[in-house]
Amino acid sequence: MFRALRVRNYRLFASGQIVTNVGIWMQRVAQDWLVLELTNSGTALGIVTALQFGPMVVFGLWGGMLADRYDKRRLLIAARAFMGLQALVLGVLVITGHVHVWQVYVLAALLGTGAAIETPARQAFVVEMVGSRDLPNALGLNAAMFNSARIVGPAVAGLGINLVGTGWVFIVTAASSVSVIVGLIRIRVADLQPIERAVRAKGQLRAGIAYVRDRVDLVIPLLMVFIIGTFGMNFQLTLPLMVREVFHRGAGSYGAISTCLAVGSLTGALLATMRSRRPRIRFLLLAALAFGTLEAITGLMPTYLSLAIILPLTGTAALTFMTACNAAVQMGVAAQMRGRVMALYLLSFFAGTPAGAPVIGWVAEQYGPRASIIVGGLVCALAAVVVALVLARRSGLRVQELTAQLRRPVRRPNTAAAPVEDSGQAA
Repeated sequence: MFRALRVRNYRLFASGQIVTNVGIWMQRVAQDWLVLELTNSGTALGIVTALQFGPMVVFGLWGGMLADRYDKRRLLIAARAFMGLQALVLGVLVITGHVHVWQVYVLAALLGTGAAIETPARQAFVVEMVGSRDLPNALGLNAAMFNSARIVGPAVAGLGINLVGTGWVFIVTAASSVSVIVGLIRIRVADLQPIERAVRAKGQLRAGIAYVRDRVDLVIPLLMVFIIGTFGMNFQLTLPLMVREVFHRGAGSYGAISTCLAVGSLTGALLATMRSRRPRIRFLLLAALAFGTLEAITGLMPTYLSLAIILPLTGTAALTFMTACNAAVQMGVAAQMRGRVMALYLLSFFAGTPAGAPVIGWVAEQYGPRASIIVGGLVCALAAVVVALVLARRSGLRVQELTAQLRRPVRRPNTAAAPVEDSGQAA
């Protein structure tokens, strides 16, 4: 389960990521709660979510191209420093009492811009540390670290908001960025397994898109990630509304319920570390169907306790799907294309969020938080069924075509009547 940690460079990388990821989850909880305090609006919460993930749509492919062209370690150091500065500025604004919702919007967009560069580089850098053999294990461990932080971060953020306020939570987030920067600086460059960088040339973004377009085994994971990212993975929006408006609880309860979701996510991530092969499309669709069904059931839970009980199962299904999609993409691409393909993967996940988050927020305002969760889950489950049916039909057509070809009588060439020159040209 932990074999990738035998590699020194990956241990340094992982130790820094654990601390920084805790800070990231603290910032997410504090940012959502701050917007609700300033506006008490689900639509405003959807807008700030869209602004944070929108830059991935605009700059994500460009970030993937940078990852293929330049030193990924240096890109990561610069991006993390920029993201830490963003959290520091927001914290100072809150502590000094000068924060307004438009400032939160601007800083969320800046945070997303840094993430558009950092995320593709981080995804593509893993294989340089551990090699292709331990890549599936490292991807599972990355997800496990992220979701371990997802357990600790919201709980600490909820406690911190109650004790010292949201401003100091942002300050702690900024300080946590130092850990990953130090880990990246201490990495031994000589021990890396560098990938030959793409030479700067015109049309590299188009080449990455064309590479994916011709691969059905890549198109389907990207399509399903887009649908589930748009309609299903909106817990940062739906859960605080559910806790605040349906169960009438505070920030501490929101942190606790986020931790319940994260426990399931961690379980799914740890199970993924056992994987040694590339996941099949059938497995991806079954995981998507399970997640959509469980999410719809989550929205029906009548009490806070029942919500806390079902969320670990929902989180397990969500991370099983996401880690399988990540592995299916990373293990099926050429090394020089990995940055651009992973940027497309992340673009697929985040592209629908700018449109999906305000819609889900509107549904929550008009019909209640429960409806937003149920609708999101049903859309995800239906998408998995539709894609499975389309694939089954295409496979059936191919089988029928092959059967028809096999049943056709073999036409023997009339070699006696054919000139020697013509038979040579045909060959």
